[in-house]
Amino acid sequence: MDNKLVFIVDDEPAISKLLNYWIKDKWNYRTELFTDAESMLDALHKKPDIIMLDIMLPGMDGLESLNIIKRSDPDLPVIMLSAQGRIEIALEALRMGAYDYFPKPIDIQKLEPTIKNAIKNFDLIRELQNLKENVKREFKFENIISSDGKMQDVFKYVTKVLDNDITVIIYGESGTGKELISRAIHYNGIRKDKPFVVVNCASIPRELLESELFGHEKGSFTGAYQRKLGKFEIAHQGTIFLDEVGELEMTLQAKLLRVIQEKTFERVGGTEEIKSDVRIISATNRDLKKAVEAKLFREDLFYRLNSFPIIIPPIRQRRGDILILADHFLSLFKQKMNKNIKGFSKPALKLIYNYDWPGNVREIENTIERCVIMAESDYINIEDFPAHLKIESENRKIDFSDGLFPEDAIIPFEKIKEEAIKHSLHVTKGNIMEAAHKLGLGRATIYRLMEKYKINSKDFENN
Repeated sequence: MDNKLVFIVDDEPAISKLLNYWIKDKWNYRTELFTDAESMLDALHKKPDIIMLDIMLPGMDGLESLNIIKRSDPDLPVIMLSAQGRIEIALEALRMGAYDYFPKPIDIQKLEPTIKNAIKNFDLIRELQNLKENVKREFKFENIISSDGKMQDVFKYVTKVLDNDITVIIYGESGTGKELISRAIHYNGIRKDKPFVVVNCASIPRELLESELFGHEKGSFTGAYQRKLGKFEIAHQGTIFLDEVGELEMTLQAKLLRVIQEKTFERVGGTEEIKSDVRIISATNRDLKKAVEAKLFREDLFYRLNSFPIIIPPIRQRRGDILILADHFLSLFKQKMNKNIKGFSKPALKLIYNYDWPGNVREIENTIERCVIMAESDYINIEDFPAHLKIESENRKIDFSDGLFPEDAIIPFEKIKEEAIKHSLHVTKGNIMEAAHKLGLGRATIYRLMEKYKINSKDFENN
């Protein structure tokens, strides 16, 4: 079924033949047969989906080999087989991690659903592991796109809080990536295998936010038909991210302060004191110090949350990142939409660079996605951009006829090298040797740089 592989390990030819008949011929699994544990262990690199393992084998017995299998892959399901029928052997096998135990003669009717359920369970475990690995890869620091010195400082501060539980607050405008930084802290920190729970304090109605944070008991208010766990309870031993924490009203600020100080809380309508073992990371686009001065935010809570502040600068203050991010999102969306777009035209690059991007990284992402949808040629042009960007360029009187960047622009050197190679291939219609000659580079160097920047000469052959 779905090409699943079953190992059958039994030194009795009649048993092996019977199992192979049902499992392969009747139930449509792939099978491999072994008469001893040693040869089966040597074949584990083939990644079976389940193992049928006899306990009494020549040489290494089934329980000993089960122990080795579980050290290699604790989740791989193993069904033990035995002609002895002794309950203590069955219990020992299950204690060691066997999925199930079948005495001989084997009940074929029960075996089929057992194999099916074991493989299904194993698939779910692998899917969850893959998901976790994908999340970890996604939130590695090298996946946060930036070459700006200010952001390198942010990364340096973030590395200081990975091996401890200090309360962190992230300041930054909307769209700068505050949640991305918070996830990077969690998934690279000491609580990475525990829950990461997000609460947007601005998007949840005030009358529901207390219940959302701390949960409620059945009947505690109209509509509370059953007990509900709050985000602090769900995040136990993990991290809770309080986005836009500056929007909390005073009563909730007091309750949050208690959680931080005493590490306990009560559900709405409840009396039970619940322990809170969570790391708190918060974020805001407000100046909390001014909110404290205006009596809109508790001073004691401010100092508790502000233990380790991290400030993310807006994109207009790190212009060197604008083109890098635009390129990153172009690669992402052209692959997603299966469009062969070679890059941005020079006027488009100049428009991107000169715009202030008040919505920060999120606005760049959304804009480039729209451009990829709109593009009808090999390059993204001015016409592909939203109207307000074109109006902004007209208001600023950007001259698209002169150099690519304004005189005061400081562009990352890597970006300049990448653009130089693309331009040379554009001029030479994809002739790598001619492009290398015009750039004054050796053949090996241009090939290495093309691989580094993921440039394909075939994209330029039909210019």
